[in-house]
Amino acid sequence: MGPSLCPNPFKGFTLRSESFEGLNDVFQGTSVDLSPLNSEWEAGQRRSLTGGVGGARKDRLHPSFPVFCSQGRRKMAPTHVLRCCQRGLAWIPVIFIALVVCWSYYAYVVELCLFTIPSILEKVVYLAVFHVSFIMFVWSYWKTIFTRPSTPSKEFCLPKSEKEQYEKEQRPETQQEILKRVATSLPLYTRTGAGAIRYCDRCQVIKPDRCHHCSACDMCVLKMDHHCPWVNNCVGFSNYKFFILFLTYSLVYCLFIAASVLQYFIKFWTSDLPESHAKFHVLFLFFVAAMFCISILSLFTYHLWLVGKNRSTIEAFRAPVFRNGPDKNGFSLGFSKNIAQVFGDQKLYWLLPVFTSQGDGFSFPTRLVTVDPEQPTDCLQPGGLDKGAVEGSAEQTTPLSESQNRLLGNDYHIEEDHKETDILKSDESEAITISIESES
Repeated sequence: MGPSLCPNPFKGFTLRSESFEGLNDVFQGTSVDLSPLNSEWEAGQRRSLTGGVGGARKDRLHPSFPVFCSQGRRKMAPTHVLRCCQRGLAWIPVIFIALVVCWSYYAYVVELCLFTIPSILEKVVYLAVFHVSFIMFVWSYWKTIFTRPSTPSKEFCLPKSEKEQYEKEQRPETQQEILKRVATSLPLYTRTGAGAIRYCDRCQVIKPDRCHHCSACDMCVLKMDHHCPWVNNCVGFSNYKFFILFLTYSLVYCLFIAASVLQYFIKFWTSDLPESHAKFHVLFLFFVAAMFCISILSLFTYHLWLVGKNRSTIEAFRAPVFRNGPDKNGFSLGFSKNIAQVFGDQKLYWLLPVFTSQGDGFSFPTRLVTVDPEQPTDCLQPGGLDKGAVEGSAEQTTPLSESQNRLLGNDYHIEEDHKETDILKSDESEAITISIESES
């Protein structure tokens, strides 16, 4: 039997004959002879493994067998083990936070409230407020961790025919033409810095607006804000509200602990209270609560500012690029509407870690509110605006500056005869005649 013509997924790697010596021992006594593979692997072919006597039986190497490579001596099996180790290590910050929270619960409820505070009324009040803040903190933290990030839908994947053309094509210009044809039916307003359609070669999808690829999660995340190691998850469209509430309730939790423990911290520090096993817990509890409070406060303030501007952390460092240039305020709709984008219209649910964010994560309103997302890209003006629609809009907003036009430039200019005629008539009606009289 001749060599198989299936594509070689290991192109570029040289297989070594000694790599298969161990496998020969495994198949000893069977009709399978794991003879070393030759250089035909590099040419994109696989050689059949000949059977025992006379070659009557032939078996192919199963794709799941570990493949040993000379380049960097990497192996598929160790790589899988390494990834599992990385995933396990990624939970260390979450486990650390969980242990600190569990200890703080014991220190506050048992050591402080039960063994240190003498007043019954004070105990009841402190325990009631503490448990409310504790439940909301744990609830929002849980939702932030275990809410799966939203990813682009199949509408943003290339159709089979276009995908084959894109993979075969080597010229970037032609690849962009393929992407533009597919993108005409998608709600896309942003581009790359060079004005190209944003495409993820890793996930093989056209990126929706505000979508980015997370290398830690190995997926494209809708409205990605950042990857947070303290929750071991990507913070994006599906859980950004939960993340904000997590910061809010963790700050409330730490502030309440620090404020209520302060007087007993001072008493233990000045030896006004007798020595007991609660002293260490109370002193250390105040330091930990104050430390976390200071660190969370800065992050909480920053993200409140981002919510008010309707920006993500990525957009704060790198402004989104529209058809006529980058604009850091491109998605800003005003303070109240920006808040509603994250928390929703029903204020009753703002403080609860339940999903109420507006939109679907694929398209977002911009201050260029009048653009028809289904209109072909080549039919739009540089600013991405339809003048007639802008004039008829009740919520007209300021378009992007023409001086920021760095992208597709003249490719999107449209010459309309009737508009030019109107401009000429307007110029004629506003003409000013200036006469100069010379002195005799």
